[in-house]
Amino acid sequence: GDMNWIGLVGSRRMVCVKRSILCFALMVCLLDSACGQIRYSIPEELEHGAFVGNIAEDLGLDLNKLSARRFRIVSGTRRQYVEVNLENGVLFVNERLDREELCEQSSACSFHLQVVIESPLELYRVEVEILDVNDNSPSFPWTEFNLDISESALPGSRFPLESAQDLDVGSNSLRTYLLSVNEHFTLDIQTRSDGSKFAELVLQNPLDREQQSAHQMVLTAVDGGSPEKSGTAQIDITVLDANDNAPVFDQSFYRVRLAENAPKGAVVIKLNASDLDEGTNADISYSFSGHAPIKVRQLFSVDARTGEIKVKGLIDYEKARMHEIYIQAKDKGPSAVAVHCKVLVNVLDRNDNLPEVILTSVSTPVHEDAPPGTVIAVISVTDKDSGENGNVDCEIPNMIPFHLHSSFKNYYTLVTSDFLDRETVAEYNITITARDMGSPPLFTRKTIVVQVSDVNDNVPLFKQPAYTVYLTENNAPGASICSVTAHDPDYGQNAYLSYSIIEVDVQGMPASTYVSINSDNGNIYALRSFDHEQLKNFQITVQAQDAGLPPLISNVTVTIFILDQNDNAPVVVSPLSQNGTPPTEAVPRSVDAGYLVTKIRAVDADAGQNSRLFYQMLQATDPSLFSVALYTGEIRTIRQLVEKDPTRHRLVILVKDNGQLPLSATVSIILSVVDSLPESQPDSGDLSLIPHHSSNFSLYLIVSLGAISLTFLVAIIVIVTVRRMSTESAGCTEASGNGALPQAYCYKMCLTPESSKSDFMFLKPCSPVLSVRQNNLLNVNRNEGEKGTPVKQKTHLLYLSKLLI
Repeated sequence: GDMNWIGLVGSRRMVCVKRSILCFALMVCLLDSACGQIRYSIPEELEHGAFVGNIAEDLGLDLNKLSARRFRIVSGTRRQYVEVNLENGVLFVNERLDREELCEQSSACSFHLQVVIESPLELYRVEVEILDVNDNSPSFPWTEFNLDISESALPGSRFPLESAQDLDVGSNSLRTYLLSVNEHFTLDIQTRSDGSKFAELVLQNPLDREQQSAHQMVLTAVDGGSPEKSGTAQIDITVLDANDNAPVFDQSFYRVRLAENAPKGAVVIKLNASDLDEGTNADISYSFSGHAPIKVRQLFSVDARTGEIKVKGLIDYEKARMHEIYIQAKDKGPSAVAVHCKVLVNVLDRNDNLPEVILTSVSTPVHEDAPPGTVIAVISVTDKDSGENGNVDCEIPNMIPFHLHSSFKNYYTLVTSDFLDRETVAEYNITITARDMGSPPLFTRKTIVVQVSDVNDNVPLFKQPAYTVYLTENNAPGASICSVTAHDPDYGQNAYLSYSIIEVDVQGMPASTYVSINSDNGNIYALRSFDHEQLKNFQITVQAQDAGLPPLISNVTVTIFILDQNDNAPVVVSPLSQNGTPPTEAVPRSVDAGYLVTKIRAVDADAGQNSRLFYQMLQATDPSLFSVALYTGEIRTIRQLVEKDPTRHRLVILVKDNGQLPLSATVSIILSVVDSLPESQPDSGDLSLIPHHSSNFSLYLIVSLGAISLTFLVAIIVIVTVRRMSTESAGCTEASGNGALPQAYCYKMCLTPESSKSDFMFLKPCSPVLSVRQNNLLNVNRNEGEKGTPVKQKTHLLYLSKLLI
């Protein structure tokens, strides 16, 4: 129970410590309105998430618009030490800050941020000062120092002691030294030009080696932190016999200049000290004194014999512009006393650092309709060199619609200088060249990729100015008719097209009741089964609309022709049966061969070849006595009647059309052989009275018209062949309209690999060459060729003559 209580108390103390640190972080927040800069001060070693300041409140910004305006901070360093919460505008610690790592021994330590806000563009400069925390104790380079002091040393003689190092600065740095109590020495605290402290041991009472040959003391270095921290070292003093003369430098203070990046081994200066003694008492050795910092020992070396100070490490002007070197000279005689001098080395800058280009803000992609002067990027340029070596100028290539403007020192803005067109150039690679003014100049190149975003500035374009489609009747509802395609050179949703049908009336009904369209791909579907006998063609208007804001549209006309299909069987109209009884015709016994007994008349509601009828004898009491004409349906005698022939004959006639899948009908007729016809029958109007004359006249007429039509047909074939040869390079053939059209049409039919799988043809109008009747004639030729009709040539002539009549 006691241990738990102790743990609870310790936890509360830790909470109190964290709260104290947070309060310290909030202690200083300055707004410099004169230069547009915000300055915050925070202690080092804060944990992630520690509060720095409410930057949105300090800038007077609306919290709800921080994300919309792309509020962000850009650090001039490669590490992002702080970050901002866009929900509450609080600037917080993103990464632990170590002042000693960031600024080393510099008294003032800070880093700068660039605040970038868009729409409209605003820039603010933020300086974050890192306050030192007493997190380092003073420490000596060695825990034990050995001093040899001659017993002849006079009171007041001074002996420099090794300095302690404290990485903290300001009040947290080394404040003073303390010496343990003794009767011979006191401590004198000195201050260097940079404000640092070092201690000298002062002889207060003469030494007597015979009484005491060694002395031990403890040297303590104390900093000024709260609570203070300290470090100790032991001083061992050996009392030597007297050496009358000490070395003397020709100067107590030296000043030299040294170019940065000086090669290792280069001589900085050669020191000279002299000693009036002789022998080993005059043999002088040079070395660093205890005042020389560790970094100086790392950069320089001292030749113990010649006194030459040489370059040992990398001399960098950007890290330190000046170095103080403390050198001591000591002879090798007994009871030797060391003398000291100071060498001040001023480092000269050289142009050894490339300019650095940092993109603090890039607004990409940029709209193609952005007006000239639109800010694309904010660029900061730095150069670690000084003077002309650190002055940097930036430039971008010519012949691009962009300019580089200098906003204020070391900051540039990349803006558009002309209107952009994504359809012409969708992306720019802009190379920024930063060049300093050194001799020779150094330069750095960095490329910015600027993408141009699309604006809905292009109207959809259909691939064809108009579409003509042929659809066979009796199609299945939902069958695909055709596809219309439009193209939009825009991008993204501005190029996404949706298709629709503009409502028009087709035979008093809205077009949307006939066809529908897939809004995504432009496929047109039939909503009903069409009937050529009721609707031969109709026209719709398809609209393509993109998804831009505002949307752009274009229209195209689609003409749909309903092609006939053999869906109607022939219907016999004469002779007609009465009450289910076959009609009866009388045939005189005395007629000759070729006598016209009667004529079967039938009609077909289809069009073209589907309505062309053929007559065929299916059954006959005596097949050798009567025949039926293939095209006219005329029933004639084949021979004269004889006594033994039956007096009653039953004929079954088949009537079929010329469709691909022919439909047919049958009719039965009774022929009764009589000795003579009743006198009431008409004599002039009945073809049976002049069978031979009528038959011969029709034959002559058909032959004449056939000869004329054959000549006309040959001419048409020649014209079609020439035209087909002229269009073969386009991959198209020509097909004329069907015989059902009231006028002559000619259409160019483009065939695709899918043509054999579909009954639909996509055609476009061309100059009419063949008349409808001539085209039907060609169709007859083709159909007869496929069916292998023995009387093909005769059929062509008869059908052509029928059409021409």
